[in-house]
Amino acid sequence: MSRQPPSTRDQYKGFVPLQTRWADNDAYGHLNNATYLSLFDTAMSLWQLQNGIDIQGPDALRFLIVESGCRYFAELAFPEDLSAGLRIPHIGTSSYRMEFALFKAGQTTAAAEGFFAQVLTDPGSTPIPIPPQTRAILETLR
Repeated sequence: MSRQPPSTRDQYKGFVPLQTRWADNDAYGHLNNATYLSLFDTAMSLWQLQNGIDIQGPDALRFLIVESGCRYFAELAFPEDLSAGLRIPHIGTSSYRMEFALFKAGQTTAAAEGFFAQVLTDPGSTPIPIPPQTRAILETLR
């Protein structure tokens, strides 16, 4: 089985700066595997807020993560300045897939890559269509 090589910065449309924390390291001295998903979630949430997508409060859209994954290429640790690359290769009627890459400061090759598949739902968790204004914002990462 051949492994797909890591992506490069030029393959991503949006970027969010991130900083690792002391608590992110595990007993081996590098970021715990679960921390990568947390960093992806933080990058996505910051990007959504910066681009006018309400994610908290009474007008918040209820996007649920229904699938996630991560591939690791190089160790990350505290302290580390990171840049999270974001892109959206697919937008459906009520769902989309956001892909991420974590880049060490000054590096052009991803140390880790991952994805979230999200579905927009009503309060009863029934999928609903993505509003046109939100879809237009998401399209900027395609």
